Amino acid sequence: MGWRFLEPGTILWQEEMMKVKHIDHIGVAVKGIEAAGKFYTDILGLKIAEVENVADQKVNVAFIPITDSEVELLESTDPDGPVAKYIHARGEGVQHVAFRVENIEEALAELKEKGVRLIDQEPRNGAGGARIAFIHPKETNGVLVELCERDS
Repeated sequence: MGWRFLEPGTILWQEEMMKVKHIDHIGVAVKGIEAAGKFYTDILGLKIAEVENVADQKVNVAFIPITDSEVELLESTDPDGPVAKYIHARGEGVQHVAFRVENIEEALAELKEKGVRLIDQEPRNGAGGARIAFIHPKETNGVLVELCERDS
């Protein structure tokens, strides 16, 4: 909740803000899921639950659940895909942080109203059945932030 002030020290009203539930996942750009996944499976003892191809984003996504969040290993399926471009520019590593929100349309409307620069003006379909939208990293100190809404 945010507070609005009529004059210093006087509360005018409390404004509703978007409901961020928790960190949904951390996206890690990798050259290959099989090789990168070995650290998570062989060293940390985690399991890759599923690998999904998201054709319109030119990426394969490996889901590694950890309690109510997960690590997503992102492997490009196209040398011109966004993950391949990211790796070429910055190398393998954390590519984005995703926050699960209660209502993505309301969250985007609020961000637009506040003048926040968005990559996605409207939600789109993402991996794992999520509806997603990205905030421009120039708004977030260089971090690519994803908003994510899921049914469950």
